[in-house]
Formats: sequence, C-alpha cells, structure tokens
Amino acid sequence: MGVLPCLMLLQSSAMKFLLPTGVPEHFAELGWNLGTMWWMGVLEAACTVAYLVPRTAMLGAILLSGYLGGGMAAHVRIGDWAVVLFPLILGILLWGGLYLREPRLRALIPFRQ
Repeated sequence: MGVLPCLMLLQSSAMKFLLPTGVPEHFAELGWNLGTMWWMGVLEAACTVAYLVPRTAMLGAILLSGYLGGGMAAHVRIGDWAVVLFPLILGILLWGGLYLREPRLRALIPFRQ
C-alpha cells in the first residue's frame, strides 16, 4: 500500500531533475523558478527515502504530509482544482501503508469495531 505512492513520489522527484517537456512550464505556472525545482526534487526524494527506511518511516510520513499539503496549496492558489485530490490520495495511501506496517502507530490510533 505504501510502495505505490513512494514510486510515484520518486518518479516526480526524477522529473524535477530531468526536466522533460512541460515540467518547467508547469512549475512557472505555479510561480516557482527552475532553481527552486532542483531543491524541491532533493527534498521530495529525501522525504521519500526517510519514509522507506523503517527506523525513520514515521518522520518521513510527517514530512511527506507537509510536502503534499504544500503541493495542494500551490494548486489551490492558482485554481487548479483537478490536481488537488491527487496529493490527498497519496497522503492517505502513505499513512495507510505505515499504519499497516507499524505497530506503534496502530497502538497510537486504535480502530475498534
């Protein structure tokens, strides 16, 4: 459950380094410059790696929640409502995957029938 969003985040991070057609234009539309794009790719990859390492998975999930929330805010700011749901779904999948694999989180948030 948590692997799919990680693959998508790593692919998104790679796009910030490789700069395929359309990515710089979309970043400009959001109000970001190309110099910032590289640092955002590093941040996204680092947070994703932190999520994948079992010892730092909880910290990675918190950092990725902030990163995805910022992405949602950037799209809301320009009125691009079609993209807002995507980071929300990624966040739910990340936390759901962490909930299933981390007993400390299940103890913290017990769902009972």
